[in-house]
Amino acid sequence: MQAEPPPRITILALLVAGTNFMENLDATAITPAVPQMARSFAVRPVDLNSGVSAYMLTLGIFMPISGWMAERFGARRVFGLAIALFTLASLLCGLARGLDEFVLLRILQGVGGAMMTPVGRLVVLRVTPKARLIDIFAWLVWPALVAPVLGPPLGGLLVDHGGWRWIFYLNLPLGAVAFGLVWWLVPDTRGPHPARFDRRGFLLSGLALVCLLTMAELFSRARIPWREVAALGFAGGVLLAAALLHMRNHAAPLLDLSVLRVKSFAVTILGGSLFRMSVGAVPFLLPVMFQIGLGYDAFTAGTLLMAVFAGNLLIKPATTPILRRFGFRNVLIFNGLLNALALACCAGLGRFMPLPVICAILFLGGATRSMQFTALNTIAFADVPQARMAGANTLFSTAAQLAMGLGVAVGGIAWRLGEALAPAAPAWPFRIAFLVVALLALLGVLDCLSLPRGVGAHVSKGKN
Repeated sequence: MQAEPPPRITILALLVAGTNFMENLDATAITPAVPQMARSFAVRPVDLNSGVSAYMLTLGIFMPISGWMAERFGARRVFGLAIALFTLASLLCGLARGLDEFVLLRILQGVGGAMMTPVGRLVVLRVTPKARLIDIFAWLVWPALVAPVLGPPLGGLLVDHGGWRWIFYLNLPLGAVAFGLVWWLVPDTRGPHPARFDRRGFLLSGLALVCLLTMAELFSRARIPWREVAALGFAGGVLLAAALLHMRNHAAPLLDLSVLRVKSFAVTILGGSLFRMSVGAVPFLLPVMFQIGLGYDAFTAGTLLMAVFAGNLLIKPATTPILRRFGFRNVLIFNGLLNALALACCAGLGRFMPLPVICAILFLGGATRSMQFTALNTIAFADVPQARMAGANTLFSTAAQLAMGLGVAVGGIAWRLGEALAPAAPAWPFRIAFLVVALLALLGVLDCLSLPRGVGAHVSKGKN
């Protein structure tokens, strides 16, 4: 039997997971508060999109520089200041009196969020032995899965009983505790010789991410402005190609693409991004399908979503034993197929189905997504040398942020396609959308077939 990870590393992982959860919860809990916020600011609800978009775009712009900041100024200092900035901006967002003020403060909050999660993960990667990565990443991945499910109902509860400002005030005690723990738990690591800042890479990658994430946000609107979508998609593609070309030829690029030569890491970026796109589409599609496509009330729809959360949570004790018993390649392939099957089953959901059957399908989807997240996030860094960990972590964080955002775009495109094919049937657009998302998840599994047998054995078998 493997020994437990040292308590200090486990507590550090919980600290990083907690800050990640705080960030993800803040981003998702705001959705049900939009009508009340619009009344408070004396604007239309649609105008609040600027506040939501400002935060998301700021994450995309500043996340690529998180690794350089940690190498240049020290991981503990950057992580601590990111928590402080995020918490202070949360307080100011709660005190905002107008929309323009709120948007500016959400940008400030986004700067803190862009540094908080990647730098926190980098700290954990640097102090965790390879043999303990599975145990530690089992804790690190749950916020990205749980927060999108818990965020909207929690936001609705806070709005009903305290007002929308409490969504932001909730971060104050969490941020204060996290900030205090940083100086006790986080070692002050930094690179021996930080490279000069890659300004051109920052400009190209930032603009590309702004275009692509803005395009993704437009797909969540009731009426999609197709001209703007096409223009942003074209501009984003050109800028992204220019950024990749620049970074391949730069001596010290902002995003180190050479780490993609590590096969296990490359699979988590390419195939893993397809999986994350499918994950990003689900929180967008499920609530709307339950209420518009199937006619459930908001309470029933929210209750059904708790089955996804239950699957995420209850599989956690089994993830490490399963990965140690069957290995990364087998789990990524078999579990990935189960995840694609669960998504395809969502296409068959209907009012004729008993609620326990619907809950079972959602539970399977939540459990398989949790397992796949843990496996992908762990194998990503299993073969990466410590000297290249900062660059790998930055590239991983940026790709994950982009993939989750584009997942909404894929879900929106598939939904609109379904509406065009079956305009008279309310449920059919969602059925088509889930089949498209399931196909996306299946394509991600195909990339896992290229992994060599026994990949990550030194991690899954608990050997350094």
